[in-house]
Amino acid sequence: MSKAVTLIEGDGIGPEIVHAAQRVVDASGVKIQWDICEAGAEVFKKGLATGVPQETIDSLKRTKVALKGPLETPVGYGEKSANVTLRALFETYANTRPVRQIPGIQTLFNGRAIDFVIVRENVEDLYAGIEYLQTPTVAEGLKLITRKGSEKIIRFAFELARSEGRHKVHCATKANILKLTEGLFKKTFEDVSKDYPDIEAHHIIIDNCAHQMILHPEIFDVIVTTNLQGDIISDLGSALVGGLGVAASANIGDEVSIFEAVHGSAPDIAGKNIVNPTAILFSSVLMLRHLNEFEAAYRIEQSLLYTLGVERAFPKDLDKSSTLTTTGFTDIIVRNLDKVTDFWATRPYKPLHLPQVKDPNEDVPRKELGVDIYIESTLSPEALGKSLEDITNLSPFFLKMISNRGVQVYPNIAGLKPDTVDHWRARFLLKNKESHIDDTDILNLIEKIGQSHRWMHIEKLNEFNHALGFTRAQGEL
Repeated sequence: MSKAVTLIEGDGIGPEIVHAAQRVVDASGVKIQWDICEAGAEVFKKGLATGVPQETIDSLKRTKVALKGPLETPVGYGEKSANVTLRALFETYANTRPVRQIPGIQTLFNGRAIDFVIVRENVEDLYAGIEYLQTPTVAEGLKLITRKGSEKIIRFAFELARSEGRHKVHCATKANILKLTEGLFKKTFEDVSKDYPDIEAHHIIIDNCAHQMILHPEIFDVIVTTNLQGDIISDLGSALVGGLGVAASANIGDEVSIFEAVHGSAPDIAGKNIVNPTAILFSSVLMLRHLNEFEAAYRIEQSLLYTLGVERAFPKDLDKSSTLTTTGFTDIIVRNLDKVTDFWATRPYKPLHLPQVKDPNEDVPRKELGVDIYIESTLSPEALGKSLEDITNLSPFFLKMISNRGVQVYPNIAGLKPDTVDHWRARFLLKNKESHIDDTDILNLIEKIGQSHRWMHIEKLNEFNHALGFTRAQGEL
């Protein structure tokens, strides 16, 4: 029986590498019904802000699987990334990037037994793209980390380790600084790891993780981390083994999964028949394993390894002295589909079990302690503080402190002269700790502040399970 796959050619060099992968997959003996669709630059030019037309969305709903070339992303203006749109629309919450030394590809790390997978949460964190200009000179981005999203990706990482015969999972976070967001990810990892006693579980600070990836890359088996940090260290991982041109990538969701080359669209070499299709060929191997076509995946992987490691045949994009074209390289891969190497240990790949995660229990003891109100003002810290204290004279709240860029500036206990901007966080707590906050009290406070100052944002200060649900400013007691 044939299996349907959505084929998104992409931009720039995309069509060249996608057609190479399509040809190799077809030659491997798997029967694929390709549904060719579009996304990216040409769609943006038609005026569709998402970069993803309805026809492509409908195709993915039908096929559940896509092989995708690189898509151009507008930088610093205009439309959102079509890549991010696809991941968000189909909740492809797990991005996996294998990092494995490839024989024949010369790097500074040859001989280091590099063989691990980076598992990146793929839909939340700062990549949710929730941003505001709160003043003309101050921008805010909301970093959203959820218990459910964290549990899904962390369980996925452990299940991936089991499916590939791996024995160790590192959780990389910045929980030493971002104690609530990254801290939630770390706490979830500690809870989930108890369900996988057969897998070693280690926490590592993300900067130390990057450090160790260079010094001792062989210590890692699986690394699971949050979205932005995973984006960064996965590119670092590819640099260890030859760069983005050999880096495979999968975006896995409960319903739809997308397999892609992670490198850019390289418009400067598009159409010249010199681009290296290795990354998307390795990505097609991941796709075939996802489809439980393990034999075909093995044949393509072995052909690539034989071509690169034994024949030393490289397209010009991998070896500047080579005259081998993209189509010529693809010809060799097809020719070598029955070749087997003896220098690449084959893992005991098994079907990956996708975790089912329940919505967290919302019945948590909570108490509201106060409110943070963000204010735009050109006043000095002292003048703003005195003004807000006057406003709260007859209020159930008192002004505890004002911070600027995360540092307490009023009361100025340290006697320093902070360099401030026009963006202030004013923290108000209940005068009577035993009383209850009514939303009317908060609205009255905002109304009074609004008569004298421009405010733009509020956050309730909660206590959950008798623990503070907010952080203190630097210098706040």
